[in-house]
Amino acid sequence: MTKEIVFTEKAPKPIGPYSQGIKAGNYVFVAGQIPIDPQTGKMVQGDIEEQTRRVLENIKAVLEAAGASLEDVVYVTVFLKDLSLFQRFNKVYAEYFDKVKPARVTIEASNIPAGALLEISVIAYIE
Repeated sequence: MTKEIVFTEKAPKPIGPYSQGIKAGNYVFVAGQIPIDPQTGKMVQGDIEEQTRRVLENIKAVLEAAGASLEDVVYVTVFLKDLSLFQRFNKVYAEYFDKVKPARVTIEASNIPAGALLEISVIAYIE
């Protein structure tokens, strides 16, 4: 199985020893994304809706760089700073995953990097 690093300027540059994504065979593994604007390199300071949109746009950009799309996503891991934000997060999430509904786990995590309200990672499968 071939393995390649996925990188795009349309998503935040990694701030540590990891890749934005890895394409391994027909799978794409996208590293956890927080709401960093790739243009400025700064955290989006908005509410959960705004931060969710930024995170999902970052994920979408990494997937596209790998030749995939959100419709190829099969598994999503979501870390929310506070589960009381779930309904508001879920409303925005549903806008991005309106056709294909991947399997998902949502976990409350009190200490997400850079004080973000959420972090999301995904696994996609390309046929």
